[in-house]
Amino acid sequence: MASAHAHDVHDDCTACSLMPGAFCHLSPDLRLALNAVKFAAIYPAGAVLFSEGDMPRGVFILCSGRAKVTTSSTEGKTLILRIAEPGEILGVSATVNGKPYEVSAETLDPSQLTFVKGNDFLRLLQTNAELCLNAVRQLSAKYYDAQREIRSLGLAHTTTEKLAHLLLDWAAAHGTPTPRGTRLRVLYTHEQIAQMIGSTRETVTRVLTELRHGNVIEVKGSSLVLLDRYALEAMITT
Repeated sequence: MASAHAHDVHDDCTACSLMPGAFCHLSPDLRLALNAVKFAAIYPAGAVLFSEGDMPRGVFILCSGRAKVTTSSTEGKTLILRIAEPGEILGVSATVNGKPYEVSAETLDPSQLTFVKGNDFLRLLQTNAELCLNAVRQLSAKYYDAQREIRSLGLAHTTTEKLAHLLLDWAAAHGTPTPRGTRLRVLYTHEQIAQMIGSTRETVTRVLTELRHGNVIEVKGSSLVLLDRYALEAMITT
Protein backbone atom coordinates (compact mmCIF):
# COMPACT_ATOMS: atom_id res chain seq x y z
CA MET A 1 0.00 0.00 0.00
CA ALA A 2 0.95 3.65 -0.14
CA SER A 3 3.80 4.98 1.94
CA ALA A 4 5.08 8.48 2.48
CA HIS A 5 8.57 7.12 3.04
CA ALA A 6 9.84 3.96 1.42
CA HIS A 7 12.98 3.65 3.54
CA ASP A 8 12.75 0.99 6.27
CA VAL A 9 8.96 0.75 6.12
CA HIS A 10 7.50 -2.66 7.01
CA ASP A 11 4.69 -2.44 4.49
CA ASP A 12 3.29 -5.98 4.46
CA CYS A 13 1.24 -6.99 7.51
CA THR A 14 1.29 -10.64 6.39
CA ALA A 15 5.09 -10.75 6.60
CA CYS A 16 5.64 -8.23 9.39
CA SER A 17 8.55 -9.03 11.70
CA LEU A 18 7.54 -6.36 14.23
CA MET A 19 4.22 -7.77 15.55
CA PRO A 20 4.52 -5.45 18.54
CA GLY A 21 1.27 -5.95 20.41
CA ALA A 22 -1.95 -7.89 20.85
CA PHE A 23 -3.80 -5.82 18.28
CA CYS A 24 -1.36 -6.94 15.59
CA HIS A 25 -1.76 -10.65 16.34
CA LEU A 26 -4.39 -11.20 13.69
CA SER A 27 -5.30 -14.15 11.52
CA PRO A 28 -3.67 -14.33 8.05
CA ASP A 29 -6.97 -13.51 6.31
CA LEU A 30 -7.51 -10.41 8.44
CA ARG A 31 -3.95 -9.24 7.86
CA LEU A 32 -4.60 -9.51 4.14
CA ALA A 33 -7.75 -7.42 4.54
CA LEU A 34 -5.80 -4.82 6.52
CA ASN A 35 -3.09 -4.76 3.87
CA ALA A 36 -5.65 -3.78 1.26
CA VAL A 37 -6.71 -0.57 3.01
CA LYS A 38 -3.74 0.61 5.07
CA PHE A 39 -1.10 3.26 4.43
CA ALA A 40 2.30 2.76 6.13
CA ALA A 41 4.79 5.56 6.78
CA ILE A 42 7.76 6.56 8.91
CA TYR A 43 7.14 9.69 10.98
CA PRO A 44 9.85 11.82 12.60
CA ALA A 45 9.81 12.62 16.31
CA GLY A 46 7.42 15.45 17.03
CA ALA A 47 4.96 14.64 14.23
CA VAL A 48 1.36 15.48 15.14
CA LEU A 49 -0.88 12.55 14.17
CA PHE A 50 -4.12 14.28 15.11
CA SER A 51 -5.22 17.17 17.29
CA GLU A 52 -7.87 17.50 19.96
CA GLY A 53 -11.09 18.90 18.50
CA ASP A 54 -10.43 17.84 14.89
CA MET A 55 -12.91 15.53 13.16
CA PRO A 56 -11.45 12.03 12.81
CA ARG A 57 -9.90 10.96 9.53
CA GLY A 58 -9.18 7.42 10.72
CA VAL A 59 -7.00 5.41 13.08
CA PHE A 60 -3.25 4.98 13.47
CA ILE A 61 -1.63 1.67 14.44
CA LEU A 62 1.72 2.28 16.12
CA CYS A 63 4.13 -0.29 14.66
CA SER A 64 7.34 1.05 16.23
CA GLY A 65 8.41 4.01 18.34
CA ARG A 66 6.32 5.86 20.92
CA ALA A 67 3.63 8.54 20.87
CA LYS A 68 2.30 10.79 23.61
CA VAL A 69 -1.45 11.19 24.01
CA THR A 70 -2.31 14.59 25.49
CA THR A 71 -5.10 16.97 26.36
CA SER A 72 -4.88 20.72 26.86
CA SER A 73 -6.75 23.32 28.90
CA THR A 74 -8.08 26.59 27.51
CA GLU A 75 -5.10 28.26 29.20
CA GLY A 76 -2.72 26.14 27.13
CA LYS A 77 -1.60 23.78 29.91
CA THR A 78 -0.84 20.30 28.54
CA LEU A 79 -1.38 17.02 30.37
CA ILE A 80 0.14 13.79 29.05
CA LEU A 81 -2.54 11.15 29.53
CA ARG A 82 -0.38 8.23 28.49
CA ILE A 83 2.54 7.13 26.36
CA ALA A 84 1.45 4.83 23.54
CA GLU A 85 3.70 1.85 22.88
CA PRO A 86 4.12 -0.31 19.76
CA GLY A 87 1.03 -2.35 18.99
CA GLU A 88 -1.45 0.28 20.16
CA ILE A 89 -4.12 1.79 17.97
CA LEU A 90 -4.83 5.51 18.27
CA GLY A 91 -8.01 7.41 17.48
CA VAL A 92 -10.43 4.51 17.80
CA SER A 93 -13.09 6.06 20.04
CA ALA A 94 -13.41 9.23 17.93
CA THR A 95 -13.52 7.23 14.69
CA VAL A 96 -16.15 4.81 15.97
CA ASN A 97 -18.30 7.58 17.49
CA GLY A 98 -17.86 9.96 14.55
CA LYS A 99 -17.04 12.75 16.97
CA PRO A 100 -13.98 15.05 17.22
CA TYR A 101 -10.78 13.61 18.61
CA GLU A 102 -10.93 14.06 22.38
CA VAL A 103 -7.13 14.03 22.67
CA SER A 104 -4.05 14.84 20.60
CA ALA A 105 -1.34 12.38 19.58
CA GLU A 106 2.28 13.19 18.72
CA THR A 107 5.27 10.94 18.09
CA LEU A 108 8.06 10.99 20.67
CA ASP A 109 10.53 9.02 18.54
CA PRO A 110 10.96 8.31 14.83
CA SER A 111 8.06 5.90 14.45
CA GLN A 112 6.35 3.69 11.91
CA LEU A 113 2.59 3.99 11.84
CA THR A 114 -0.10 2.38 9.77
CA PHE A 115 -3.06 4.60 8.93
CA VAL A 116 -6.51 3.25 8.09
CA LYS A 117 -9.24 5.59 6.86
CA GLY A 118 -12.29 5.81 9.09
CA ASN A 119 -14.77 4.24 6.66
CA ASP A 120 -12.40 1.36 5.90
CA PHE A 121 -11.75 0.75 9.59
CA LEU A 122 -15.47 0.73 10.45
CA ARG A 123 -16.14 -1.69 7.62
CA LEU A 124 -13.42 -4.02 8.93
CA LEU A 125 -14.92 -3.85 12.42
CA GLN A 126 -18.39 -4.65 11.09
CA THR A 127 -17.24 -7.66 9.09
CA ASN A 128 -14.49 -9.09 11.33
CA ALA A 129 -15.33 -10.16 14.89
CA GLU A 130 -11.63 -10.81 15.59
CA LEU A 131 -10.60 -7.24 14.79
CA CYS A 132 -13.57 -5.87 16.72
CA LEU A 133 -12.66 -7.93 19.79
CA ASN A 134 -9.02 -6.83 19.65
CA ALA A 135 -10.08 -3.19 19.47
CA VAL A 136 -12.50 -3.62 22.38
CA ARG A 137 -9.83 -5.34 24.48
CA GLN A 138 -7.41 -2.50 23.92
CA LEU A 139 -10.01 0.16 24.68
CA SER A 140 -10.99 -1.69 27.85
CA ALA A 141 -7.37 -1.97 28.97
CA LYS A 142 -6.77 1.74 28.36
CA TYR A 143 -9.98 2.62 30.22
CA TYR A 144 -8.82 0.53 33.19
CA ASP A 145 -5.39 2.19 33.13
CA ALA A 146 -7.01 5.63 32.91
CA GLN A 147 -9.15 4.94 35.96
CA ARG A 148 -6.07 3.90 37.93
CA GLU A 149 -4.23 7.04 36.85
CA ILE A 150 -7.17 9.29 37.71
CA ARG A 151 -7.40 7.74 41.15
CA SER A 152 -3.68 7.93 41.93
CA LEU A 153 -3.20 11.45 40.58
CA GLY A 154 -6.55 12.83 41.63
CA LEU A 155 -6.24 11.68 45.24
CA ALA A 156 -2.55 12.49 45.59
CA HIS A 157 -1.96 15.70 47.52
CA THR A 158 1.57 16.67 46.46
CA THR A 159 3.91 16.42 43.50
CA THR A 160 6.14 14.16 45.62
CA GLU A 161 3.29 11.70 46.07
CA LYS A 162 2.36 11.82 42.37
CA LEU A 163 5.97 11.28 41.32
CA ALA A 164 6.34 8.37 43.76
CA HIS A 165 3.23 6.78 42.19
CA LEU A 166 4.68 7.26 38.71
CA LEU A 167 8.09 5.79 39.55
CA LEU A 168 6.56 2.76 41.26
CA ASP A 169 4.22 2.17 38.31
CA TRP A 170 7.17 2.34 35.91
CA ALA A 171 9.13 -0.06 38.11
CA ALA A 172 6.26 -2.57 38.12
CA ALA A 173 5.78 -2.36 34.35
CA HIS A 174 9.32 -1.98 33.00
CA GLY A 175 11.79 -2.26 35.90
CA THR A 176 14.78 -4.60 36.00
CA PRO A 177 15.84 -5.97 39.42
CA THR A 178 19.50 -5.38 40.35
CA PRO A 179 21.43 -5.88 43.60
CA ARG A 180 21.14 -2.13 44.27
CA GLY A 181 17.46 -1.77 43.43
CA THR A 182 15.07 -1.65 40.48
CA ARG A 183 16.61 -0.10 37.39
CA LEU A 184 14.52 1.94 34.94
CA ARG A 185 15.29 3.53 31.61
CA VAL A 186 13.64 6.95 31.66
CA LEU A 187 13.45 8.53 28.22
CA TYR A 188 11.41 11.57 29.24
CA THR A 189 12.40 15.13 30.00
CA HIS A 190 11.45 16.76 33.28
CA GLU A 191 8.93 18.82 31.32
CA GLN A 192 7.28 15.66 29.95
CA ILE A 193 7.21 14.06 33.40
CA ALA A 194 5.58 17.23 34.75
CA GLN A 195 2.93 16.99 32.02
CA MET A 196 2.22 13.40 33.07
CA ILE A 197 1.44 14.32 36.68
CA GLY A 198 0.00 17.81 36.28
CA SER A 199 2.94 19.67 37.76
CA THR A 200 5.71 21.99 36.54
CA ARG A 201 9.19 21.22 35.27
CA GLU A 202 10.76 23.19 38.13
CA THR A 203 8.86 21.24 40.77
CA VAL A 204 9.70 17.87 39.20
CA THR A 205 13.39 18.82 39.06
CA ARG A 206 13.30 19.87 42.72
CA VAL A 207 11.58 16.67 43.89
CA LEU A 208 13.93 14.43 41.91
CA THR A 209 16.89 16.28 43.41
CA GLU A 210 15.47 15.74 46.90
CA LEU A 211 14.98 12.03 46.19
CA ARG A 212 18.57 11.75 45.00
CA HIS A 213 19.95 13.58 48.03
CA GLY A 214 17.87 11.33 50.27
CA ASN A 215 19.35 8.21 48.60
CA VAL A 216 15.88 7.13 47.48
CA ILE A 217 16.87 7.10 43.80
CA GLU A 218 20.04 7.26 41.74
CA VAL A 219 20.11 8.90 38.31
CA LYS A 220 22.81 8.47 35.68
CA GLY A 221 21.84 9.73 32.25
CA SER A 222 18.67 7.93 31.18
CA SER A 223 19.13 5.25 33.84
CA LEU A 224 17.28 5.59 37.15
CA VAL A 225 17.58 3.13 40.05
CA LEU A 226 15.04 2.91 42.86
CA LEU A 227 17.40 2.49 45.81
CA ASP A 228 14.71 2.62 48.50
CA ARG A 229 11.36 1.35 47.27
CA TYR A 230 9.90 1.41 50.78
CA ALA A 231 10.66 5.11 51.13
CA LEU A 232 8.74 5.80 47.91
CA GLU A 233 5.80 3.71 49.10
CA ALA A 234 5.79 5.60 52.40
CA MET A 235 5.34 8.88 50.51
CA ILE A 236 1.96 7.69 49.18
CA THR A 237 -0.88 8.45 51.56
CA THR A 238 -3.84 7.55 49.33
